[in-house]
Amino acid sequence: MSGAEEQMQQLRSKATELLLREEWRDSIQLYSELIDLCQSQISNTHQHSDPDHLSKVHKSLCVAFSNRAEARSKLQHFTQALNDCDQALQIEATHFKTLICKGKILLCLNRYFNALDCFKAALFDPQGNGNLDIVNQYLEKCKKLEFQSRTGSFDLSDWVLNGFRGKPLELAEYIGPVKVNKSEISGRGLFATKNIDAGTLVLVTKAIAIERGILGGQDSAENAQLVMWKNFIDKVKEAVTRCQRTQLLIDMLSTGENEAGLEVPDMSIFRPEIEENGCSNDQKLDMDKILSILDVNSLVEEAVSAKVLGKNSDFYGVGLWILVSFINHSCNPNARRLHVGDYVIVHASRDVKAGEEITFMYFDALSPLEKRVEMSLSWGFNCRCSRCKFEEAVCSKQELREIEMGLEKGVDVGGAVYRLEEGMKRWAVRGKGKGYLRASFWAAYAEVYGSDRSMKRWGRRIPAMEAVVDSVVEVMGSDERLLKVVVEGLKKSGGVVEFERAMKLGRGFYGKVIKKQALRTLLEIGINDKGY
Repeated sequence: MSGAEEQMQQLRSKATELLLREEWRDSIQLYSELIDLCQSQISNTHQHSDPDHLSKVHKSLCVAFSNRAEARSKLQHFTQALNDCDQALQIEATHFKTLICKGKILLCLNRYFNALDCFKAALFDPQGNGNLDIVNQYLEKCKKLEFQSRTGSFDLSDWVLNGFRGKPLELAEYIGPVKVNKSEISGRGLFATKNIDAGTLVLVTKAIAIERGILGGQDSAENAQLVMWKNFIDKVKEAVTRCQRTQLLIDMLSTGENEAGLEVPDMSIFRPEIEENGCSNDQKLDMDKILSILDVNSLVEEAVSAKVLGKNSDFYGVGLWILVSFINHSCNPNARRLHVGDYVIVHASRDVKAGEEITFMYFDALSPLEKRVEMSLSWGFNCRCSRCKFEEAVCSKQELREIEMGLEKGVDVGGAVYRLEEGMKRWAVRGKGKGYLRASFWAAYAEVYGSDRSMKRWGRRIPAMEAVVDSVVEVMGSDERLLKVVVEGLKKSGGVVEFERAMKLGRGFYGKVIKKQALRTLLEIGINDKGY
């Protein structure tokens, strides 16, 4: 055995040992040395005319590229790992281990169609005969995710009915009929490109980074949030350092300045089929800019427009989801979001027309105007949505302020609701205007409808609960607090109409990703109670 061959064998043995011990960085270094040595051997073919020797060197080179790809993928250096896979497949086009490795990387990058090709090729490789079950599992997973990504057909029902047990669901990236455009609300926004029915998916996307923790009392909660924020920043920094594409996507987001001058990105940039442009490990990061972007665009999981499903519902979480960051606030929103694992699922909470901007509540919009103004200012903006403009005009009326102050002082809520309803008649408030004001005083309405005593006294003099709920849903979309009142009413009275109203509200709140039986479970409507 020549010195070079002995050196290659030693490097291969040591690198493989490090790989098995999951010492990824050290194994990458040794595989890089082995690759250099193999390539040097191949380039000096005049010294080694033995075809068997060259064949062995090529095989060693293929395995080295494949194993280095595996180590790099474990560190989530996906672009470099893909390059290694391609180098290995140039030497042996059907190398089983490389095809599996490449397919798994492409899955991580949400490039499902390309991943499917890799797993199909691996399925017909004789080397994989003993691993056909594993390949078939990847094929089925890939087909499912590709179908979800292409059609937006997601179903969380089994997971819900199973009590959210098991591993967090792995979902496909999905972008529905939406695009980014200039917004009259602020800077840029996300707009519907066609009519979207209530409950229909708008998008599904995984966090660039997320950090969660359990908050204690007030003092410890503040400290815990500071620690979480620091950890979150570190995770974003790591993600940006690993991949240039991630950095480019984050750089598109607003820092809160010069909103009008920001470029409107093409939607193709956000689609997972776009290939990585390489890593930027050596590029200097503008951390001041990144911190400003995170300050403006990060979302918390306990936000009023969100519903957290699964184990992470007990945690306080903060994360960054790129495309979701383009969604602006409105006090008459048309979308909600579900948090499932590291994913955010955005769906229409009421019917949305083509060309309409997709909006969330950043804070509790089931509040009177004065409180909403305070909350919007704490977020750094002054809301000028149609509801706020309408209420500014109406709220000049002294009687409306007196009703609000009376509720704060603890007056009879039934009397306050009656006074508001009578006031709306005198002020000639109709249509959406009624929904706006009822939404602002929803807490009072909910208290009346939830009290047998109040309903006995005021029930004949105020509108039926169903009429008030419908008017609020028309302008606000579905909300958990509306659902609670409707479900409690259903438990008392029953009836097919009430059941269908509760289910319709549930679809608006949870989205069509949860089907009837699972939705019934989430709403805590007894399956056998009424026989529905």
